[in-house]
Amino acid sequence: MNPELRKFFEQYGILSEKNMDELVDKFKLRKVKKGDLLLVQGQVCNKIFFVKKGCLRLYYIANDIEITVWFSFENNSAIELSSFLSGAPSEYFIEAIEEGEILSLYKSELTRLYEKNIEMQKVMRVFWEDVILNLIKRFTALQKDSAEKRYTDLMSQPVYLQRIPQKYLASYIGVTPTSLSRIRKNIR
Repeated sequence: MNPELRKFFEQYGILSEKNMDELVDKFKLRKVKKGDLLLVQGQVCNKIFFVKKGCLRLYYIANDIEITVWFSFENNSAIELSSFLSGAPSEYFIEAIEEGEILSLYKSELTRLYEKNIEMQKVMRVFWEDVILNLIKRFTALQKDSAEKRYTDLMSQPVYLQRIPQKYLASYIGVTPTSLSRIRKNIR
């Protein structure tokens, strides 16, 4: 029984009790430690993750520098979409940055559920649309907004400032840790 996972999928549409049970029961619980890698560059992302407790981050490495793309906190999904959908090796890493618990579902299991159930296809289509829209919003902000604006936007979500190490926050908004310190000083 995973009420948080049920609630998560309910926001994307209605599944019968039987179909919701079948979906939720396919997810497997795993405890993670800080620093555990759930996906490594070069692997195919063949799982979708749900954060029950803790925080995950997606990042890549460019010129020996880690670039953070997103964070996923409790009651949210985590996935490397490009690799998951295409089956190509990933350019990214997914790392637990806190000790926690995650639920994961293999793509093959999800595909079986799709094939059996049009209701599941509809819910997951809305889910994928939401994932894509959030990615577009994130990348647009990186292109359009100043680093100061990106930081002040984070201030409206205190969980980021309370739980994410400064070096990851800096990378997430597209600046060096030194620049982030300067931005923070100017905003106060």
